[in-house]
Amino acid sequence: MSTKNDLFLRTARGEAVERPPVWLMRQAGRILPQYRAIRNRLSGFKELVETPELAAEVTIQPVDELNVDAAIIFSDILVIPEAMGLPYEMVEKRGPLFPEVIKSEADVQKLTSGADAAAELQYVYDAVALTRQQLDGRVPLIGFSGAPWTLLAYMVEGSGSKTFSKAKKLLYTDPKLAHQLLEKISETIIAYLKLKVESGAQLVQVFDSWAGILSPAQYREFALPYIKVIAESITDVPVTVFSKGAWFVYKDLGQVDCQVVGLDWNTPPELAREWIGPDKVLQGNLDPCQLYAPPEEVAQAAVAMLDRYGRGHIANLGHGVYPDTPLEGVKAFVNAVRAYRYK
Repeated sequence: MSTKNDLFLRTARGEAVERPPVWLMRQAGRILPQYRAIRNRLSGFKELVETPELAAEVTIQPVDELNVDAAIIFSDILVIPEAMGLPYEMVEKRGPLFPEVIKSEADVQKLTSGADAAAELQYVYDAVALTRQQLDGRVPLIGFSGAPWTLLAYMVEGSGSKTFSKAKKLLYTDPKLAHQLLEKISETIIAYLKLKVESGAQLVQVFDSWAGILSPAQYREFALPYIKVIAESITDVPVTVFSKGAWFVYKDLGQVDCQVVGLDWNTPPELAREWIGPDKVLQGNLDPCQLYAPPEEVAQAAVAMLDRYGRGHIANLGHGVYPDTPLEGVKAFVNAVRAYRYK
């Protein structure tokens, strides 16, 4: 199946393009009334994630409504811990909650990993295949995973946290156990992403959402080596690495075998390019809160960002779009990028 709008893929591969492509992290979600209508009739978030027909429908909604240049499969990073044997709940207005957490080597030994764990996620692969079929080549489809450190953080902490102090405590008190867990998670991520690609994902993104709470030394020991292995293992499609808050390892990320590096809104494009190097495509990095501004100001901010990045850039936010973001602000951002042309 040919892709009619392949601007996103051409940019990710480093090819010359006429304008930057645009999509938004969390573009399929509560900013869209069509999403809320579906979500309100279900038992909960996990029912939506685990029902391929519904996941495909909400994945395509922002393509229809916003005219973005890529779709990202509707799923959750925490399906991997669940497939490994650590189920979670999604509690309304609180977030993820793990009834059981990793506390000991015995807990780690009990976990399933690699291909066996990845095989538990057939509903995700079915959603990817169905979405590709229903997109009919309109735009490329992105698959994704959480990064090993971010998944470990939830599996040890048991929920979201401002500090993830329990997870970080493990790094200091039992680094050997931390590495054992990270290895199992990494093996599962690799098998999972490969199956997503086989099912139809045309680029994969690795989200290290809690990278920024680690020190540079910790990130280089407990996060970066595993991201490198994952990126090296995915060879059939481009790979994006997004390590939120980890500006201190941008030079290291420049050496990772990925095609795209995602940026949060805290790093100026000029510094990011200097640190990461000329060979990577950069993705980002408008502050999500910018979209609360009047639409004409959003459009001006988008153009100013594009001017600073120049070529080799995928327009996006520096993190996921917030649920209460006005739809007119989102559309102003997307439309400004789509109207932009490189000189």
